[in-house]
Amino acid sequence: MVKQQFKAESKRLLEMMIHSIYTQKEIFLRELISNASDAIDKIYYRALTDDALVFDKDNYYIQVTPDKDKRTLTISDTGIGMTREELEEHLGIIAKSGSLAFKNENEAKDGHNIIGQFGVGFYSAFMVADVVTVISKALGSDTAYKWESEGADGYTIEPCEKATIGTDIILKIKENADEERYDDFLEPYRLKAIIKKYSDFIRYPIKMEVTSSRPKEGADNEFEEYSEVQTVNSMIPIWRKNRNELTDEDYNNFYMEKHYGFDTPIKHIHIRADGAVVYNAILYIPENTPFDYYTKEYEKGLELYSNGVLIMNKCADLLPDYFSFVKGMVDSEDLSLNISREMLQQDRQLKQIAGHIKNRIKSELQSLLKDDREKYEKFFKSFGRQLKFGVYSDYGANKDTLQDLLLFSSSKEKKLVSLAEYVERMPEGQKYIYYASGESIERIEKLPQTELVLDKGFEILYFADDVDEFAIKMLMNYKEKEFRSVSSGDLGIEEEASEKPSEAEESANKELFEQMKELLGGKVKNVIASKRLKTHPVCLSSEGELTVEMEKILRAMPGSENVQADKVLEINVHHDVFQSLKNAQENDREKLSLYTNLLYNQALLIEGLPVQDPVEFTNNICKIMR
Repeated sequence: MVKQQFKAESKRLLEMMIHSIYTQKEIFLRELISNASDAIDKIYYRALTDDALVFDKDNYYIQVTPDKDKRTLTISDTGIGMTREELEEHLGIIAKSGSLAFKNENEAKDGHNIIGQFGVGFYSAFMVADVVTVISKALGSDTAYKWESEGADGYTIEPCEKATIGTDIILKIKENADEERYDDFLEPYRLKAIIKKYSDFIRYPIKMEVTSSRPKEGADNEFEEYSEVQTVNSMIPIWRKNRNELTDEDYNNFYMEKHYGFDTPIKHIHIRADGAVVYNAILYIPENTPFDYYTKEYEKGLELYSNGVLIMNKCADLLPDYFSFVKGMVDSEDLSLNISREMLQQDRQLKQIAGHIKNRIKSELQSLLKDDREKYEKFFKSFGRQLKFGVYSDYGANKDTLQDLLLFSSSKEKKLVSLAEYVERMPEGQKYIYYASGESIERIEKLPQTELVLDKGFEILYFADDVDEFAIKMLMNYKEKEFRSVSSGDLGIEEEASEKPSEAEESANKELFEQMKELLGGKVKNVIASKRLKTHPVCLSSEGELTVEMEKILRAMPGSENVQADKVLEINVHHDVFQSLKNAQENDREKLSLYTNLLYNQALLIEGLPVQDPVEFTNNICKIMR
């Protein structure tokens, strides 16, 4: 028997197949089962046009048989089989796909979809096998043929005996190596796990002899082992069932079975798209934040299937980062896969699916916000921070998508409110959407800067997340209403006539404030009479885009220790402390310096900023107490 050689390019491709194209050796079983499913599909297609051929689905299956003694693994199917010429054509030329050719010839017919398209999956068997033998008998043929190869050195084809139509692929499994346990591919439990992972939703039964235990008849507390042939795959995926056939329990069970999380999802989304791109999807919005969600170790992505076969465990391209909390899967027949099926081409179909999924997630979250506020707030407490990051990232490119999903604590409601709710109840004459930033709601409520805004009856949004103010700076405005910090220079609130100082007073105050600024030696950009303080003596505000709260956050980051906001020290000229300042200005410059530094450090403490010299600060307090 003459050994035939693979073509030169095929030989090189086979070497690549064995050593580099696939990242996990277990993939070989997925590929061979997919090919077996294709072979059965082809009989189904033939039955559509051949009245003499009756397709009874109960007669078609795939069998997986490990033999530890012979060290073989056999994958058998009852599909269409191959003639000698087809063995030569499809297995002798790598990347010559019989499935793709068959699909192209029959794409106008209704029926099942062919999985394999590239004709290289079969050769993944050489990752785990020293010898691969294919015994096949074609539909309508009286003769079977055996194809056999030890790898890149070539193959043989010869007639053989086979009683039934179909194909047996027999792998002579390699011996264990230093870092490879090939024995695993002879263990039924391991094979079953691989089938459940990748091929659970192949539409035909995948059968395997499984050993189980049961109570021994007539004996207490004794068990006996027995073997039986079981169907190890589910066959019908939940996403191909009609939504009206499924209950919340069915969706929650699928969530747990797929290990998407250990919580109960807040919401599930079942998509069946039949437009420009056809796909099915089941998506989940979890209740709780994964422990590693805000770490670099967290991997976003949806499971990706092609006709029920798992292609990728985490397809990151299907989700934008700001919706990375979403779990679930997508199954499509329209995706362009590369030769190993492990990576996707960056094609139009994938982008269309991702765009549709993004819009659907947004729509479902908006519905949840409108129809079930309690659930939405529970979701937002877990993942609202990620939505805010989404507003801030990519230079605000996603702000229009996300702005209506944001919630913030409110001075008026004492609970979370949306931007739409805030704007709807703004009183006439209010120019801005006011906000205050701090480390916690409790601290923000005590900020002196909030006094004037609250006194006017205006609502304040409380920003306690470190990302809040950065996101709002990127958002800039909402429904043509600009955001304005209560610490900003201009609050857009007219000063009462009774509170305005005379020109003489204003001139005297200006002289005092210039002296205080000089005494502080560049620690503040300016010292001014405050228009926002009512009962408190002092506060800090800022000029420019960088606020005091943003300075605190940035300075906590490596490499940003020298970031500094342009601080303004504001003095309440209606407070008793101001009279003490004036007296000190007139009579005791040393005391003016003491008061100025105390007020400045007081303002720092109110903002949660560190006092630069705690010893000097405590000594100054002691001087006041003498």
